[in-house]
Amino acid sequence: MHTAHKYRLLGSILALGAVLFGAFGAHALKQTLIAHNSIQTWETAVRYQMWHALGLILLSLICERQALPKMIGPCLVIGTLLFSGSLYGLALDGPRWLGPITPLGGLCLIAGWALLAYSCVKNKSQ
Repeated sequence: MHTAHKYRLLGSILALGAVLFGAFGAHALKQTLIAHNSIQTWETAVRYQMWHALGLILLSLICERQALPKMIGPCLVIGTLLFSGSLYGLALDGPRWLGPITPLGGLCLIAGWALLAYSCVKNKSQ
């Protein structure tokens, strides 16, 4: 599978999931999230998942035109899964060991965006 296609597919799946989790949280889980005082945590997870899904789709358009470091996509995917996934778990009163996973996901996201910025600076003529 071509890299651009893979990023579009993963971005689309993550975006679909963000919409589903957003709707599920707003309707089916609303009372549970209110009881755990974690609606804001759930919404943060959904928001980050959607933004990074869109980022992957945009990345697929960029990588069709120029070579990019191969770790950008994996950093964004893994970061989104770790960051948003741990927040979903915490919002549902999951185990506290999920807490330290959230910043690891954030570091992966930061690394992905930093690699893209570095690539833009390095290839400014393209």
